[in-house]
Amino acid sequence: MKKYLRVIIEILLGLLLVGAGAFGYMNFAGKKHISHELTEVVESLDEAKEELAKTSEELHEAEAKVKELSAKARELEAVKAAFSNGVLLGDVEGIYKGLKTGLSAERQLSLGAIRLLTNGAKDPETVSAFNKALEMADWSSRLNAVCAAQNALVAAGEKITVLADCAPAKGEDKHAKGGHGGAPHWDYEGEMGPENWGKEFPTCAAGKKQSPLNIVGPFEKSKDNLEVSYKPGPLRMLNNGHTIQVNIPPGSSTKINGEVYDLLQFHFHRPSEEKIDGKPMAMVAHFVHKSKAGKLAVIGVLLKEGKDNEAINVLWDNAPGKEGPEVKLDKITFDPGKLIPSALAHYAYEGSLTTPPCSEGVNFYILKTPVDISKAQVAKFPFKMNARPVQPLNGRKIGAN
Repeated sequence: MKKYLRVIIEILLGLLLVGAGAFGYMNFAGKKHISHELTEVVESLDEAKEELAKTSEELHEAEAKVKELSAKARELEAVKAAFSNGVLLGDVEGIYKGLKTGLSAERQLSLGAIRLLTNGAKDPETVSAFNKALEMADWSSRLNAVCAAQNALVAAGEKITVLADCAPAKGEDKHAKGGHGGAPHWDYEGEMGPENWGKEFPTCAAGKKQSPLNIVGPFEKSKDNLEVSYKPGPLRMLNNGHTIQVNIPPGSSTKINGEVYDLLQFHFHRPSEEKIDGKPMAMVAHFVHKSKAGKLAVIGVLLKEGKDNEAINVLWDNAPGKEGPEVKLDKITFDPGKLIPSALAHYAYEGSLTTPPCSEGVNFYILKTPVDISKAQVAKFPFKMNARPVQPLNGRKIGAN
């Protein structure tokens, strides 16, 4: 009996030892697990501290910007309060109404700004002034005026396509030309050919005095007198992706009935955009002028296929083959007068820019005497076709002298 009791006691002691060992292990494992979780909590706390510090820094920066914007907002409110009595707006409108030369794009823009501060962005006359400034602005040389007008119209809730160069945020317009961004893309054929220009540039479709025209009689007597005074200067050339353009330094001008128009630039179209009795010539050179009042006048020189033209050779030998910025050729002197015939008899009509945005109010003078250009020179022009189709006359009279 004692023998069995001893065996039972040994077994119980063994079980107690095993249980004690298991309990000790479980206690150790539990502490280890808790230690691991505690480590994770500490790491998460450190990350939270870093995020808090970062957020705190961003908050301080935002507060500084808010203070800056608040100061500017107070300045704007002060200006608006000063304008709210309408005295300055009335004075400016009165002065502008008395101008015989009409309003330039810059004056329309200024008028729109004063109306904006006086009457607000939703005022129809405010919107009208900015729209007129936008239509009148020369897209290539008045980008600041264009951007100001476009952004003001957006602020007024107007649905317009804003140039990528004018947009506050970076981004490429859906019609931007490959690699350059900037203005909505247009072309002489395809999806954005002349028949579709009106989708992006409303005046191209809705305008009633568009260019070019088919020059055909009967004609009225033109009373306009032209006096061309062009001077030699350093050659400045540009391939803008649509034509070859020659930018002219100050000093060259044309007098039209005694009023001076400065020559800004001239460029080429192939074939001629203007037709004479339904027939185009090989090319045309358009000489673009602007008066001090902002009025535009274009002298068109028709280029007929014939002898080699020395002046054209100088241009073609130095013309940029690919689209890009202006090329300055200071060592080469060019006289734009070499492309003007001695006889200035002309056809005259009121039209528009022949490229988007097709702004109207441009006086055209198409010289009757053409200038020679050889077949080889025509073929060397880097654009096979860059002429807008002729537009409806819409009751206009063509003058001739």
